[in-house]
Amino acid sequence: MKVIAFNGSPRAKGNTHTAIELVTKPLIANGVEVEEIHVGNKVIRGCLACNQCGKNRDEKCVIDDEVNGWIQKMKEADGIIIGSPVHYSGIAGTMKSFLDRAFYVGGMNGGLFRHKVGASVVAVRRSGGMTTFNALNHYLNYCEMLMPTSMYWNVIHGTKPGDAHEDHEGVQLMETLGENFMYMLKLRETEVQGPDPKRKVYTNFIR
Repeated sequence: MKVIAFNGSPRAKGNTHTAIELVTKPLIANGVEVEEIHVGNKVIRGCLACNQCGKNRDEKCVIDDEVNGWIQKMKEADGIIIGSPVHYSGIAGTMKSFLDRAFYVGGMNGGLFRHKVGASVVAVRRSGGMTTFNALNHYLNYCEMLMPTSMYWNVIHGTKPGDAHEDHEGVQLMETLGENFMYMLKLRETEVQGPDPKRKVYTNFIR
């Protein structure tokens, strides 16, 4: 089994990395291959709303950058973790640009991430953790992913890199999330057949 984790912080080894590390520790202990990809220091432009990924159905965004390679890694993985620091009570900008594009491609190309295990984690100094956590979860819900839970919301606190280790409740939350993530990965290996994908119905408020 393999899990891909995306670190949306500009800092490679900041508290978002700490959160991801705590969640993936039980996975690694159970033999799961884990790869962490640092998104937050890249130059990633946002979605163009061109819908070419839905028309071409080639599992690619028309903007040919790192995102297309990451989409294929996500497709091949059994589980996906998305982590972000809090910027103005929301997802860090570069991370959001990546998520907008990757998850739209996934949804418009036959459900590339459907029924994979997915979880989001947030690192915050003081406030805005819940709004960011909710925003991250929108992507997982949109692509019909299986979402393990913890004992509270998946938010850990800290300012300087490494501070998150002092948030003892946050550490426990991340470790519990990792254990439940592992449990759900094992459940996916059973031979129970999931429901067939449905053709999406599109409506708006005019027609």
